[in-house]
Amino acid sequence: MIEHRPYTYVTLSMQPDSTPHVGVSFYTSGLKVRVGLLLSNPRPYLDFTSQEANVHISTTGAGPVTETDLAIAREIFSAAARYLADCEQLHAEQANKDVGDTAA
Repeated sequence: MIEHRPYTYVTLSMQPDSTPHVGVSFYTSGLKVRVGLLLSNPRPYLDFTSQEANVHISTTGAGPVTETDLAIAREIFSAAARYLADCEQLHAEQANKDVGDTAA
C-alpha cells in the first residue's frame, strides 16, 4: 500500500524580462480556509493556509469590488462546488470498494 503523506509544494519561476510566477499546491488535510471582510478598508478576502504556505485572495488592487472581482468570485465558487462534488463521489466509490474488499 502506498502511504500518502501531506505536503505543500511552492515554486517560484523568474525569467529575465518576464513577470515572476509563483505556484502553490496544497496536498494536505492540514489546509485551513478562511473568509472575511476587512472593515478598515471594506473588502472581502479568501485565505488558503497550510503550515508551509499562505494564499490570500482579495479584490483588484485591494480596492473596491469590480465586475471582474465578481466574475472571479463566481469562478471560485463554481470550482469549489465541483471540487466538493468530485471529492464526495470519489470518497463514496472508495468506501464501496473498501467494503467489497473486506467482504471478499
